[in-house]
Amino acid sequence: MQHVFIVGSKSLGAYGGYETFVYKLTEYHQNNRNIKYHVACKANGDGCMDETKLNEVTKINDSEFVFHNAHCFKIRVPKIGPAVAIYYDVAALNACCKYIKKNHIENPIVYILACRIGPFAAYFQKRIHKLGGKVFLNPDGHEWMRAKWSAPIRRYWKMSEKMMVKHCDLAICDSKNIEKYIQKSYEKYKPNTTFIAYGADLTPSSLEDDDSKLQNWYKEKGLKKKDYYLVVGRFVPENSFEIMIREFMKSNSKRNFAIITNVNDKFLNELESRLGFKKDKRIKFVGTVYDQELLKKIRENAYAYFHGHTVGGTNPSLIEALGSTDLNLLVDVGFNQEVAEDGALYWKRTDGKLAELINRVDLMGKAEIEKLGEKAKNRVEIAYRWEFICDKYEEVFINVNILKDAI
Repeated sequence: MQHVFIVGSKSLGAYGGYETFVYKLTEYHQNNRNIKYHVACKANGDGCMDETKLNEVTKINDSEFVFHNAHCFKIRVPKIGPAVAIYYDVAALNACCKYIKKNHIENPIVYILACRIGPFAAYFQKRIHKLGGKVFLNPDGHEWMRAKWSAPIRRYWKMSEKMMVKHCDLAICDSKNIEKYIQKSYEKYKPNTTFIAYGADLTPSSLEDDDSKLQNWYKEKGLKKKDYYLVVGRFVPENSFEIMIREFMKSNSKRNFAIITNVNDKFLNELESRLGFKKDKRIKFVGTVYDQELLKKIRENAYAYFHGHTVGGTNPSLIEALGSTDLNLLVDVGFNQEVAEDGALYWKRTDGKLAELINRVDLMGKAEIEKLGEKAKNRVEIAYRWEFICDKYEEVFINVNILKDAI
């Protein structure tokens, strides 16, 4: 049996990229006799694990439980601000090493999600190698490019990424563009890399159009089926909110623009001072939606979906949109083209381009829209089904011992 230790997600079952990934991976492999998962979870703080909200959990003790046949262990973290993420990963890796040694586990894989702990990478790779194991890394996207970080923190992220790529045995990239970037940027380290995408749930929403939950939400937000453009994502500058709002205000569309996000008041006030969007009744900040069936139905009923993410690899919200919304309008960057191919329409960030596209698609015929939707769903069905993704992971985990430069 291949033991795989996963470090870097906060919990299982929460709505986040890594959290969903770990949930799906353990769910799909729960009856697999070749793989045993051990998953680190946060015991306290933001996004912490609450296993009481999961079904069929077997409690071992106050800090350990079994879910999806995976051994889950909780790490308590101190209140130290942004540095808590680094502390959490280091503490989780220490716990993994102790568990591996105590239980005499042979040839373990320690899979680290994201590049937070570069200064400790060499130490942990050496320690895990001594235990007969290997270090796998998911480098995520270009965290060092995110506008929310100050210049010193960006420099830390970039340095941390470099050190973690240097001191891992395999980097599993969820985007071909990220894999190319890793190979090119860190060529001198000759990194082992492979590509395995992120997955998506393709089942339609269980809600009907006349469901009271949906209708009440529409009434409260002033929206109607197929009469709104939609975006779902974190309210940060690199997700192009300013461009999308400005260009929508320039457009002639009579439809609404519904924005599902966790509003950051500072950024919101900055946008209002620059754009004055509150005067445009079509622009609607509608809060967050944590009910996944409701969110899926809102996506399905949107006239079109905007995707403005410019940083990162395979973005979960994009795959979910492609799987549920017929008309997807994506910012023209390599990551998005790689995912959607010809199942979407693309816009440049230059002045006036998105407004032009909105005016054009506002008049598109139903047959043309449905054809695009079919292409989008076929694309996701072929490349991003969770079953397909999990099978690829099994292949990599089981074949760990034939990695080049094997120990």
